[in-house]
Amino acid sequence: MSLQFIGIDPHTGTGESPTVWVDDDTRELVIQGWRASAELEAACAAFEAPGHARGIPEHEAVVRIPARMVPVLREACDVAHGTDVR
Repeated sequence: MSLQFIGIDPHTGTGESPTVWVDDDTRELVIQGWRASAELEAACAAFEAPGHARGIPEHEAVVRIPARMVPVLREACDVAHGTDVR
C-alpha cells in the first residue's frame, strides 16, 4: 500500500492531528479524524439514506474533521481523481 500524504489540520497541536492521504493503489481518500461522540454516532445511525438501512455497519466508522480542512480535502479529491497539477 502506498499512501500519499496530502495535508494535516493547520491548527494541529499535541494530540490533535486530523490528516488526509490518498491511497495510490485504490485512489481512495484515507482520513484520520476525531472519533465521533456517542451522541453524533447515534444521530448518524438514525439517519436513513435512500437505498440504505439505518445504522452504521460494523466495518465503518464516523469521524469528524474541522471545516478548516476543506482545502486539504479538495486537494485530496483532485489527487485521487487524477486532476491534481502538482
